[in-house]
Amino acid sequence: MRGRRALLPWALLGLPLGVIALLLLFPIGRIVWLSFRDFKLRNLVSGESDFIGLANYVTLLTDPYLWRIVLVNTVVFAVVAVITTVVLGTLVALLLAALAPVPRIVVVSCIMVAWAMPAVSGTYVWIWIFDVDQGVVAQALSSLGLIDQSGHNWFADRFWFYAIVTLNIVHSGFPFVAVTVLAGLLTVPRELYEAARIDGAGAWKRFWHVTFPTLRPVFAVVTVLSTIWDFKVFAQIYLMPGGDVGGSRMLNLGVWSYVRSFGQNDFGMGSAIAVMLTLLLLGVTVVYLRALFREDEIE
Repeated sequence: MRGRRALLPWALLGLPLGVIALLLLFPIGRIVWLSFRDFKLRNLVSGESDFIGLANYVTLLTDPYLWRIVLVNTVVFAVVAVITTVVLGTLVALLLAALAPVPRIVVVSCIMVAWAMPAVSGTYVWIWIFDVDQGVVAQALSSLGLIDQSGHNWFADRFWFYAIVTLNIVHSGFPFVAVTVLAGLLTVPRELYEAARIDGAGAWKRFWHVTFPTLRPVFAVVTVLSTIWDFKVFAQIYLMPGGDVGGSRMLNLGVWSYVRSFGQNDFGMGSAIAVMLTLLLLGVTVVYLRALFREDEIE
């Protein structure tokens, strides 16, 4: 009888775990398998490939393009985008918490439009805004005499390219952070804020000593999710002018993996890049969680 009870949870979880293994674990295993092989277009046709061990990883880790361009783009962009998204989302959440119910619903409905917009559509909107000739920014700056009438190609410069991508990511990501943090703010007891005011705490001290400790799990969730999303950004970079070129200074790890796999037909190297991106994400997530929570809280 006890044996049946012990097997019952596994029996109920068997089907969901099988679906997860099929949809997630098998593709991951397949990518890891490809990263250890010389797998190009001819191998895709024949179905056969040669095992080359760590050769793809050695080539990847000794490539200056990885360290000087791609890794810098990936890490710096993700850090800036995550910090900006979480800070802006938190500020918007604090504003929403101070509003009356009806205005709050209106504002939340408006900002959720940005979050619901597909990545492709949102990216093309930003491309149009910063278009060299007909873009809103180019026309405004040209009318003020700040740039030449011929326009300025924002996408040709590495800094401005990623500045536009960051605007795109923050614009589409901050509503999720705002609504999630707002849900947490509405659960914080009002008595804590009243006690802090009586003690003479200002707005910043109330946030740092009352709001942040109470909502620490919420900030952990939104930061980890934003980190995962921003480290593996693809469409917002790939669709930008110049973001799909193999030798470009604009690629991050996700786009570089795609370009090496499907643009240059080097699926083994592309898989190795994807594995490196996954390990980087896991490392960043673990480090952040350990820094956010104390060891006794984790245990």
